[in-house]
Amino acid sequence: MRTDDFWAVIDRATATRPASPAEVAERAVADLATHDPEEIVAWGRHLDKVLVASGTEDLWAAAYLINGGCSEEGFDSFRGWLVAHGRNAVASAVRSPDVLANVVAVKAAAENGAVFEAEEVLSIAAEAYQRATGEPLPEQGERPRTRPEAADLWDFDDEDEMRRRLPRLSALFLEPPD
Repeated sequence: MRTDDFWAVIDRATATRPASPAEVAERAVADLATHDPEEIVAWGRHLDKVLVASGTEDLWAAAYLINGGCSEEGFDSFRGWLVAHGRNAVASAVRSPDVLANVVAVKAAAENGAVFEAEEVLSIAAEAYQRATGEPLPEQGERPRTRPEAADLWDFDDEDEMRRRLPRLSALFLEPPD
């Protein structure tokens, strides 16, 4: 599956009106379920590639800061939330995670404590395949590693390091230094 074809599914799911990640996932499932089963499998493999490419240490740190902590599974779900916002959102956040400080919902989360996760986006291919065929998505082997090893990460509780790496997000989510 070509990258443009992968993102076209997400684009169609967001084209009619703004939607929550859950709505994006449901629309994407409905769309993808109309495709050939091989295309659905290919879409799921491409999602895995997006997750691998977005599995950076600094993006995980941004998710940790924004969500008030972030487990390995939480980081996957955070990237599901990003995918629901489209190709440009993912590319921008991977390139420079601190740009997330410009997102209105993220700014609001500094006040209201909202958490950004969308696990349902991660199961679009499985749901679509089930709808299309009545069968579970075929096993693809072990999912590629989609994030750095937790033990190898810099200390996300080190506020000085957070401020150095993610200054705009830190200004939103951390108390000012003494």
